[in-house]
Amino acid sequence: MRHSPETIPDVPGVYVFRDPSGTTLYVGKARSLRARLANYFADPATLPERTAQLVAAAATVDWTVTHSEVDALLLENSLIKAEQPRFNIRLKDDKSYPYLAVDLRETWARPVVIRGRRRRGVRYFGPFGHAKSLRSTIDLLLPSFPVRTCSDPKFVRHERLGRPCLLADIGRCAAPCVGWVDKETYDAHVQGFLRFFAGDAEALTKDLADRMQRCAEAQDYEQAARLRDALAHVERAADTQQIVLSDRDDLDAVGVASDGLQACVVRLEVRRGRVVGRESLSADLVDDLDQDELLERFLGDLYDDQERTPPHEVVVARAGGETPAIEGWLTSLRGGPVRLAAPERGRRRGVVDLAAANADEDLRRRGLRRAADHNARSKALVELQSALGLERPPYRIECYDMSHLQGTSYVGSMVVFEDALPAKRAYRHFTVKTVQGNDDVGAMREILDRRLARWRVDGSKDRFGANPDLVVVDGGLGQLHAAEAAVEARGVAGEVEVASLAKRLEEVFRPGSSRPVMLPRGSEALYLLQRVRDEAHRFAISFHRSTRGRAMTASLLDGIEGLGPTRRTRLLEAFGSAAGVRAATLDELQALSWLPDDVARRVHDRLTRGTSSAPGIR
Repeated sequence: MRHSPETIPDVPGVYVFRDPSGTTLYVGKARSLRARLANYFADPATLPERTAQLVAAAATVDWTVTHSEVDALLLENSLIKAEQPRFNIRLKDDKSYPYLAVDLRETWARPVVIRGRRRRGVRYFGPFGHAKSLRSTIDLLLPSFPVRTCSDPKFVRHERLGRPCLLADIGRCAAPCVGWVDKETYDAHVQGFLRFFAGDAEALTKDLADRMQRCAEAQDYEQAARLRDALAHVERAADTQQIVLSDRDDLDAVGVASDGLQACVVRLEVRRGRVVGRESLSADLVDDLDQDELLERFLGDLYDDQERTPPHEVVVARAGGETPAIEGWLTSLRGGPVRLAAPERGRRRGVVDLAAANADEDLRRRGLRRAADHNARSKALVELQSALGLERPPYRIECYDMSHLQGTSYVGSMVVFEDALPAKRAYRHFTVKTVQGNDDVGAMREILDRRLARWRVDGSKDRFGANPDLVVVDGGLGQLHAAEAAVEARGVAGEVEVASLAKRLEEVFRPGSSRPVMLPRGSEALYLLQRVRDEAHRFAISFHRSTRGRAMTASLLDGIEGLGPTRRTRLLEAFGSAAGVRAATLDELQALSWLPDDVARRVHDRLTRGTSSAPGIR
């Protein structure tokens, strides 16, 4: 399969890896085919694990030359859609979210809340976060735009009876089934609906207000009152749309979140300054992609739909090297110029951050759904047993991590997962007592030795609860050797398994080998180990911050004449924190009735002198 560089063209194009049977394994694009493919033909030992697996599985690689990077992007996207290669990311859309659909091909069009695949010729708005809020908005608009919301069989039944339903009697339907409205007026109601959900609420309210004023001037007070009520309903419905920009802004904001194993992207559709739609895509990552590559791949799927034309501006968190090519591709879809921007500040940046926050939330919820799946949890434990060569599935996993600030305030954390779910009642903190300076390996050995000293041998209970099946330490071979030493020292080597998880490439190290175990990307086992390690890191960081804060407060306020423990506590309560006390002026300190003026002056002098020498936080 290897090709010499001179045989590969130095031009834009698309390359395809295939296995011996001809099945497509991976599709990629490149600004220079020669430069990109040369990366795959390097020494396999230097390649990332997934890339090495791809090269090992591939029998052939061929390429298609294109005129430009835009053409390469288009061809790559179409080939991925057609072939669904297993080494490319697998996208899943948010079909479970509700949309508002209006089929304009119907004689009497109606708004419908749907979930499912899109159909050509139907106008869609959304998706929306909650179907209930969407239906409430529709109800608010019906008095102003009384379109039918009944099903087709119900419409035909009332048409045959010659009598409308209750909605017509209460003014929420124009009753086209019995001819109470002509086609032109009804279509105007439908267009009002469409304009509102397209984000044109302000123009719509202005039009209603102008018509109300004209009717009042013509002394048609009955019609003016109806328009007044309609205006109130539209304004109430408009309040359900979030205002994020000025009323002149039309753009899409795209945010991406990833944890290395899965990714989510959210597109917020902003029209006339209001968020009128939200779309979410998620993917199990089976390839190593950075944020720029993820965004590029997701954009291809977001706008790969004739019903979804990109606006003239798309804002993202940051612009990558492929920005010109993506802009050209989006321009070709729109039929007009499209700008891909990465604002650094201002309200546009706020919209991008909002999209990113939505993506983070979707990623979190996806993780929770996965964790709640009993089959997925069982699969994770069985996969972990097989991959790590354990005697049994590790029902109870304990994971340890360290945190410190330049060797000070050294703390450790122990988190526990039982049946692949966090058992927070069993979490424990450790303050390192014997290790000095920056020594993660020594600190890990100390806290594991202290934990394993409480190993249960007679069925008795203590504060640590049950014994672990698997001990995981955050780090590489050094931390693994520390865990092995602690296990040997406490005489439980045959009763507990140990492993370490390195953060850089998610490498798992086991005793007896310096070569890491590489769990397949997207596997439930790797996902579980990553969750366990991240939870231990979070727990260690939170404890370290509180410990560091107490230590810094003590170092700043201890030893001040006249400031004992009671006054120190009241001082912290009065200003909220040590930082608040440090920021207080002498007048503010002396204004405290229970703090003598000379003590307040000594506190102020101490904190003023100590500010410049306070330890830095990184």
